[in-house]
Amino acid sequence: MRLAAIRERLASLGALPEHQARVLRDWVQGAPHERGRRRPADYLPKAVREALPQLDAELAGLARVLSEHPAEDGSARLLVGLADGQAVETVLLPRDGVCVSSQVGCAVGCRFCMTGREGLLRQVSSGEIVAQVVLARARRPVKKVVFMGMGEPAHNLDNVLEAIELLGIEANIPHKNLVFSTVGDPRAFERLPLGRVKPALALSLHTTKPDLRAELLPRAPRLAPAELVDFGERYARLSGYPIQYQWTLLEGVNDGEDELDGIVALLRGKYAILNMIPYNTIPDLAFRRPSWDKARAIAAHLHARGVLTKLRDSAGQDVEGGCGQLRARVGRSIPLKRA
Repeated sequence: MRLAAIRERLASLGALPEHQARVLRDWVQGAPHERGRRRPADYLPKAVREALPQLDAELAGLARVLSEHPAEDGSARLLVGLADGQAVETVLLPRDGVCVSSQVGCAVGCRFCMTGREGLLRQVSSGEIVAQVVLARARRPVKKVVFMGMGEPAHNLDNVLEAIELLGIEANIPHKNLVFSTVGDPRAFERLPLGRVKPALALSLHTTKPDLRAELLPRAPRLAPAELVDFGERYARLSGYPIQYQWTLLEGVNDGEDELDGIVALLRGKYAILNMIPYNTIPDLAFRRPSWDKARAIAAHLHARGVLTKLRDSAGQDVEGGCGQLRARVGRSIPLKRA
């Protein structure tokens, strides 16, 4: 169910844009329709009021929690079932954030990622994306939404941008706290500046070497790291938010002195933050997670050389919470369908 289809359905019942906004606002904020000074009986068209119970039930059925896996760091990974039997992962993050999935599977095929191993099964609709936020808000406050779960948001632009617009306008989430993550698809750089809501941008960098990037991200657009940073810098200046460059730290792969020199050459002086994330090890893959001491030393070294670097840990380390791992592990026991 796409948000545009919900609006069209409400319009067919006589709802004006402000009525549509009210219904969707109540849903995404988890609020009863009777709240506030304008009660439905005094504000919404009769046909809309009569349709609300059925619509509410359908919205509630877009996504449901199949299992919940709390971690010691305060995060919790949710395995979320969709109406057609597919499942995605949604992560409740510490400090009032939620990480949502935009696809079932992923076509990029990053060598170190569990999600990409099964390929792309289907797109997640804008309604299903927002439904993940609604599920999260039923459990804890949500002040930030990051599109860093399963999937490549730039490969599902229409749905993702619809969801971002609703969240930025009706969900009381600051636009800078809506974070669009991408491996660097040029279509995203074309579309993001045009929206009413301009989210913050996170770019998956992972290496400064074009050949290694092509190896690690085999089906990502063939943008050299320097080109990616050029695109990012233009958007940063337009939006007013620094670009968050994502760097999954892989032992012996992208943690050498040559990479550190490359990072300094690319990012020093840029409107940017480097998020360095030690790899969340997947048992049957060859990549390994460096020690925390080594990761801390790398981050301190870069910071000292003029690159704002934040060392982050992937949420849910103690529950094997890397993106796609929960679905792969728990999903074996639930009926998952190919679209």
